[in-house]
Amino acid sequence: MTDALTPGTPDLISLLLDTDTLEDFLQALAEGALVNAPSADGCGITLERESRPLTVASAGTSAAELDEAQYGQNDGPCLQALREGHEVSVVDMRVEIRWNGYPAFAVAAGTMSSLSLPIAARSHTAGALNLYSPEVKGFEDVDLDGLRDLAARATGAIALAQRLSDAQTFTSDLHAALQSRTVIDQAIGIVMSQRRCSAEDAFHTLRTASQHRNVKLRDLCGQLVGSVSGNPPASTPRLRPRP
Repeated sequence: MTDALTPGTPDLISLLLDTDTLEDFLQALAEGALVNAPSADGCGITLERESRPLTVASAGTSAAELDEAQYGQNDGPCLQALREGHEVSVVDMRVEIRWNGYPAFAVAAGTMSSLSLPIAARSHTAGALNLYSPEVKGFEDVDLDGLRDLAARATGAIALAQRLSDAQTFTSDLHAALQSRTVIDQAIGIVMSQRRCSAEDAFHTLRTASQHRNVKLRDLCGQLVGSVSGNPPASTPRLRPRP
């Protein structure tokens, strides 16, 4: 299977190796899209989180202004592709009647046609790859398969970034839980030594004191450990990924 990108455009592996952040990766994709669409003078990549669209990468000269115009009126081909999950093509802005005043704005800005492809459709981070051309029918002869491949790569990169973010959050939560457990275990040991009781009885004593004082169990145990040892409670080693 051959790469759908035109010669000179980096493949997915090269992009991943040559970029440090998701933003850099998407910027490289935007620049690659312009290579695949010679008639275009601008490409923007839009992502939407919590109903707020944002241009996260832009190449060429026209995309930033046209993207922002659509965000301002909360409508346009870019947002339609993003929210409905299908490609939106405008062949001639001069006769386009969708999206209220946006087509007239685009024509005044020198844009006669556009093409928007969905990215990560129907996900928490949906987006669109948007191309703009100063020519009527500017995308009539474009390599649509190559552009769709770029949109698919952006979808994959966003999904990977989301997984990594979720994993980092899970690791932080797990570390916090283990740290709390360590402090509680230390406090149970202190109560067992002082009262000559079982671990179950010691835990019951701490939980009852926590409820009566309206203090979180971990905080109460931390205070107890600190008062006995004279030092802040020891924490568990922070989890580290395997090399």
